[in-house]
Amino acid sequence: MSDHSYSTTLETAASIASREVSSRELLEAALNRVDRLDGPINAVVALDPERALAAADQADQAVVRGDELGPLHGVPITIKDSFQTEGLITTSGAPELADFVPDKDADPVARYKAAGAIVYGKTNLPIWAGDLQSYNKVYGTTANPYDIECTPGGSSGGSGAALAAGYTPLELGSDIGGSIRIPCHWSGVCGHKPSYGVVSALGQIPGMPGTLSQADIAVAGPMARDVDDLELALDLLAGPDEWNQVAYSLALPPARHANIADFRVAVWIDEEAAPVSAEYRNLLLRAAAAFEEAGAKVDYEARPGFTFEKAVDTFRHLLSAAEAGSWTLSEIEEQAASNDEPQGELGIWYASMRHREWLSWHERRLQQRNRWREFFNSFDVVLLPVTLTEAIRHDHSSPFTGRTIQVDEQQRPYTDQLKWMGLTGVSWLPATVVPIGQIDSKPVGVQIAGPFLEDRTTLAAGRFLQQALGGFQRPSDF
Repeated sequence: MSDHSYSTTLETAASIASREVSSRELLEAALNRVDRLDGPINAVVALDPERALAAADQADQAVVRGDELGPLHGVPITIKDSFQTEGLITTSGAPELADFVPDKDADPVARYKAAGAIVYGKTNLPIWAGDLQSYNKVYGTTANPYDIECTPGGSSGGSGAALAAGYTPLELGSDIGGSIRIPCHWSGVCGHKPSYGVVSALGQIPGMPGTLSQADIAVAGPMARDVDDLELALDLLAGPDEWNQVAYSLALPPARHANIADFRVAVWIDEEAAPVSAEYRNLLLRAAAAFEEAGAKVDYEARPGFTFEKAVDTFRHLLSAAEAGSWTLSEIEEQAASNDEPQGELGIWYASMRHREWLSWHERRLQQRNRWREFFNSFDVVLLPVTLTEAIRHDHSSPFTGRTIQVDEQQRPYTDQLKWMGLTGVSWLPATVVPIGQIDSKPVGVQIAGPFLEDRTTLAAGRFLQQALGGFQRPSDF
């Protein structure tokens, strides 16, 4: 059998359907690859080989019979450990859930499976999916396949590492503060944060198993090594949840333009409050230049009608409110009773706001969304940084709000890495991340944001950059 470790999802599914390779052969190869290579990476933290092999055999029999096949038929994949997966331990990195085995799939897992995918393992993350790095007391630390002294990102860090290491062609991430975008940036792969509400994330942890509410700002979305795979996966994942499917349907519009020369591209990469490294800035400018060379209109000065600082301030307040369930009532009440400022950018203090105050911040968000809408009358996408630098070294010091990172000659707060994520996330915009080069052999990506519900426009821009700049480059040891 030829090596399919770095085949795309579409290529893998086509190879199974044409009987070039069997689902069982691919699954056995993936399990063997994880066994041989994952020790120092620790991306895949729970396996389900017996059930997966049985499902692969059934998939192969369906091919032989000539059955109608789903778009992911027989494709072995891994899934982020925050998504409940029927019959397979799901912990979200929390010791309290170290033995939890769901009896039902989270909605996006069910949609991958309904398309024919075979889930054979779960990938690592920080506890409760709550950090930019991926480590926890249940499974330990996940390392970056490009440099094991560095993190692959978080919270979908195991997902990014598994893709980079060739364990899976497709993954499922979640993103409230960059948890799809940051691991794709630092792990050299592609990801799409959908417009808010397009994909049901019901069944993700947190909240605790059985929770029916879904957090503000938070989304579920695909991760892969190829933009065509992202669009395929988005088509499978997107649609109304069980509450709305009785009456609602979803039809995302096509990309605004078929030709890149027709794109109007804004470039926003310089902010004193979140400065990017000089080397990363040069690669971002190279990405912008690729659009110019293709004939697109590129503007380096255009901005929506609000300041970066105002958007980030809105994000940190609404993010804290969305994550309030992570803290106990006693912790929130204790902080509310004090006059202390929150620790770092995302302190618990913001979770104690009254509902009237939340409504005020929500209105500010809606005003910013309206400014974005006006902005996208003149522009189709905006190119943005993801974090401030390439992948950072492991740092598990506590509290995380006290950590710092090095950006050229500056020491910056660890939480500055969330600011470019919050700029677009708080306004519910779609954003696609694709790799644009490497710094010291570590990959970096660009965030391509676009108009709400026009996800296919950011994907089209990402597809162009993937082709223009080379896309995914496998780690040297893999």
